[in-house]
Amino acid sequence: MSKKITIAIDGFSSTGKSTIAKLLAKKYNYIYVDTGAMYRAVTLFANKNNYVGVDFLRKENLVSQLPNISLQFKFNKDLGFAEMYLNGDNVEKEIRTLEVSQLVSKIAAISEVRKKLVAEQQLMGKDGGVVMDGRDIGTVVFPDADLKLFMTASADKRALRRYKELIERGDNVDYNDILFNVQERDRVDSTRKDSPLVKADDAIEIDNSDMGINEQFELICNLIDKKLVEL
Repeated sequence: MSKKITIAIDGFSSTGKSTIAKLLAKKYNYIYVDTGAMYRAVTLFANKNNYVGVDFLRKENLVSQLPNISLQFKFNKDLGFAEMYLNGDNVEKEIRTLEVSQLVSKIAAISEVRKKLVAEQQLMGKDGGVVMDGRDIGTVVFPDADLKLFMTASADKRALRRYKELIERGDNVDYNDILFNVQERDRVDSTRKDSPLVKADDAIEIDNSDMGINEQFELICNLIDKKLVEL
């Protein structure tokens, strides 16, 4: 397939954006970029250095250390997708904890952090042939993306998915804590001053509250194939 487009997938937390994006990248042989993992890695760095916690944020300390934060995606052949590396260390599992989830919206709201990561994301996708998911891909990172999707689902359905995922991983978590986290992230992501979570005017909204992965995948593949024919 000679044509390569840019696919931007935005939406609320725990709507399965990353799962769908990985499947699409594999099918079309595109580069997959998990921007959420990048923000989670910076959050992990901030938490480990005592720059952020549930009740505090030392923004200036973190901003001063941004030049010392190196983020890389390294493809894991056994897993079939790229894992997140922070300053040379594989942090894929560490960044998926509830603790990081509770703090990531605070870090993502910092303008200096967004500026650094958006620049890196734009570099990764400058040649097209990329599937990127996050909160501001179709509005800020790639406002001219060929196909923009906006994923949404009810908060309780998203919390249940996240709960099952963490339980299967062996984490000791409470459903109500996760539901609160989902609702709080929605609030922070949608109301922050810098690049708030909003649906791009030309994005196609997909409510997957009652949709399985296969149904979503088929729907989106049809949209991609239609776009490729149009080009």
